[in-house]
Amino acid sequence: MPTTEKRTAVRTVSTGGDFAVSWGPRSPLALMAGPCVIESRAHCLGLARRLAALADRLGIPLVFKASFDKANRSSLEGYRGPGIDAGLDILAEVREETGLPVLTDIHEPWQAERCAKAGIDVVQIPAFLCRQTDLLLAAGETGRVVNVKKMQGMAPEAMAQVVRKIESTGNRRIVLTERGESFGYANLVADMRNLMVMRALGYPVVFDATHSVQRPGALGSGSGGDSRWAPALARAAVATGACDGVFLETHETPARALSDAANCIALSAVGPLWKQLASIAAVVRAAPEPRVELVPAPKARKGGAR
Repeated sequence: MPTTEKRTAVRTVSTGGDFAVSWGPRSPLALMAGPCVIESRAHCLGLARRLAALADRLGIPLVFKASFDKANRSSLEGYRGPGIDAGLDILAEVREETGLPVLTDIHEPWQAERCAKAGIDVVQIPAFLCRQTDLLLAAGETGRVVNVKKMQGMAPEAMAQVVRKIESTGNRRIVLTERGESFGYANLVADMRNLMVMRALGYPVVFDATHSVQRPGALGSGSGGDSRWAPALARAAVATGACDGVFLETHETPARALSDAANCIALSAVGPLWKQLASIAAVVRAAPEPRVELVPAPKARKGGAR
């Protein structure tokens, strides 16, 4: 006999503060956007100001993201960033000047407390490190929002154990991010089912549109990508109804970006794309979600095939 698909209540997660951004079923679609890495103080502040102005004009719930150290570069020569001391100072300045919540990623447990003390609103766990227990516990213990990116090639169901590790610290401010699935060597695909599977764990889900079009290590000494597909994937993710936010890396001139140039999108494209995403989200959320009947697989006959 067919059974009705079970639904799990999804928690609302918020950065808190005067300019809080939240993710969840009762919150508007949110955006995480910024450069892959802090290229300089002037560039980071300039881009943050322009994104803040865009958010104000279009009513975008925006978190500014930038990394102080990209410790997982493809080659030794890849630009990593200014380091934790200078990087956190720059992000604190962004937060103070623009009023935007800020996000940055960590690679070692000791960095979590430093980020919390510097006022970082969202501590991000990179995909390659999403199973590192000590890192997850350190992030959870900050009490900040923890955004965990699912590792490429990892089943979305396995994120349940990632969630348990963070929950063990008493922190329930968890966001899960889909950033593409390994599809052979040096290629990724976006499996939209992952959004629904992870959201069934009870926490909001974000779709990382720009990393989902990355070609990891495809350039030999760096990663390639194809940013032209990012807007379409973002639209598809929002249309699933299981997407609480979108993650985009952006740059005024992508070809000149010091990291992930091939998959980030131009700043000029963010506004038009956001209008599309917000419109899709409004349509999806306005209508009740259809109930799907699950038909069990037929039982095998005793004695096997004859």
